[in-house]
Amino acid sequence: MTAAFPSELEALLADDVPFGDLTTAALGIGGAAGRMTFRARGPMVVAEVESAVALLRLAGCESVTAQTRSGASLESGAEILTATGTAEALHRGWKVSQTLIEAWSGVASAARAIVEAARRVAPDIGIACTRKNTPGTKSFAARAVQAGGASMHRLGLSESVLVFPEHRAFLADVPLAELVARLRRAVPEKKLVIEAKSIAAALEAAAAGFDVIQAEKFSPAEVRDLVAALKSAPKRPLVAAAGGITTENAAEYAGTGADVLVTSMPYFGRPRDVAVTIEAV
Repeated sequence: MTAAFPSELEALLADDVPFGDLTTAALGIGGAAGRMTFRARGPMVVAEVESAVALLRLAGCESVTAQTRSGASLESGAEILTATGTAEALHRGWKVSQTLIEAWSGVASAARAIVEAARRVAPDIGIACTRKNTPGTKSFAARAVQAGGASMHRLGLSESVLVFPEHRAFLADVPLAELVARLRRAVPEKKLVIEAKSIAAALEAAAAGFDVIQAEKFSPAEVRDLVAALKSAPKRPLVAAAGGITTENAAEYAGTGADVLVTSMPYFGRPRDVAVTIEAV
């Protein structure tokens, strides 16, 4: 797993410690040598280890060693990283790197929980997380989702085609087949996805030639009925169940025959606790 870009990490440090650590400087301990250790306080799927290591190095730590990698499942007490350096450097990078791991390990752990729940029922089903992450955190969110074993549904509006009813509001009564033809001409290498809010709308979109039907807020029974109805389609589109997918219902949706579950839930996962010890050496 890669780390965040240096510019992203520099911005985090600039936000938290723009003019030095006043407390450490005032105590006169900045030049003292120390060692810092991060440990998992409880079970977690850890994320952003590589970013935390890079950030601590930017903060001036002399030696920073990862004891695990993003995506690993850790038990309580497992070491995550160690760092040595001056008290000034350790305190400069401490909280930002700790919070990075805690917050994004919550996302990775929540993503892993959905992946495991769904794949116990359907081993090949895809789990994709939406772009509804906190603005400004996309690169961190994408890495955390991947650490949890899921993928990104859309990274943004620029790289994928997803037709919403809100797009069609500007298209009057243009038939879906004509929309498909227009999109194929404009972006011939892209998969065409459309959101449908009823089985009838989904079947109409499938007949028009869309590659993926995003079944928005369908019940598991409705997704199952849609999958059954599409079996006889000349070219069956993929079915992505979206809206309200959680750890609790992922297995039920996975059992419908859907190809993908689309969810935002991991972004609201509870942060995982990281225990930090700092000692003079």
